[in-house]
Amino acid sequence: MTNLPSNLPDLADLRVQIDGIDRQLLSLLNQRALVAEQVGEVKKRDGTAFFRPDRVAQVIDKIQTANPGPLKNSHVTAIWREIMSACLALEAPQRVAVLGPVGTFCEQAAVEFFGGAADLIYCANFDEVFHATAAGSAQYGVVGVENSTEGVVTRSLDLFLHTPTHVVGEVSLLVRHNLLRVSNSLEGIEVVMAHPQALAQCQGWLSKHLPHAERRPVSSNAEGAKLATTNPAWAALASDRAATQFGLHIASHAIQDDAYNRTRFAIICLPQTLGTPPPSDNDCTGLIVSVPNQPGAVHDLLVPLKANGVSMTRFESRPARTGQWEYYFYIDIQGHPSQPHVAKALKELRSLCAFYKVLGTYPVVN
Repeated sequence: MTNLPSNLPDLADLRVQIDGIDRQLLSLLNQRALVAEQVGEVKKRDGTAFFRPDRVAQVIDKIQTANPGPLKNSHVTAIWREIMSACLALEAPQRVAVLGPVGTFCEQAAVEFFGGAADLIYCANFDEVFHATAAGSAQYGVVGVENSTEGVVTRSLDLFLHTPTHVVGEVSLLVRHNLLRVSNSLEGIEVVMAHPQALAQCQGWLSKHLPHAERRPVSSNAEGAKLATTNPAWAALASDRAATQFGLHIASHAIQDDAYNRTRFAIICLPQTLGTPPPSDNDCTGLIVSVPNQPGAVHDLLVPLKANGVSMTRFESRPARTGQWEYYFYIDIQGHPSQPHVAKALKELRSLCAFYKVLGTYPVVN
């Protein structure tokens, strides 16, 4: 046990010090908020975007560099993201469409990216998230695109094909699925409800511990949690946040088959809401392409990337649904279109394509 100095102030004195510091913090935060309101007026006058994720990243990077401790950089980041979110809400509240109801991982990803002051719009499915964002009822949308265990979210890929929105950011979320129900026991569970991806990510655990329970797909994990409140024989796979929201017990913690299970969420918006972010040190550019159905066509797609030193990080295919066995290819490459070698590769690649669309360029989350 650590020996503490004998001349430490007593607890009452320390609390008085903390109360005084809190008042100073509150005063400084309100000073920052007043300046943020002025920033908002300048942005209105100049017609510039209110939310700039690159600016948020710059501020947080400076804060982390200047941080002397003992606060950890991860904690400082969380604090400053909330400060900036609250100040942005004074400039112009950001409406963000997410998969609902309250308690989804999609909601959690939105809060991580935009902060807790964002005005969240809850949608029944990803189709509605895309529609709300494209129609302008939400300025931004958050959609799942890939899971480290189960791969891509195919519905999102299909929706990207025809949407006018583009991708301006991403959130990579560590996903822990808990078994939730009205009682704190595994006894008597007849139905387990969750989004199909979550059911797949927990299939090993479910087969071992609840082999006879029906696995019922629903629109979201939080929707499953909501339904689990209505029947003691039903359970759901969902987050800690959903357990708190719906007053459910966590009958078993972190039951996903992969302990490091992660889901990647894309931040989407219309180009007029926010254009392509400026280059960072580590960017991703997403594409959708198709090529004529002829020998070597797919191979030829890769040649411009190799010739110009551009690395491809993802290659997925989805049927074009024409009845002709044609496909759209979803490609992620490293780099920003403003970089000369990337621009040259994209120009050459485009000349080979029957269909070509840039999904967006954004900083990669490590």
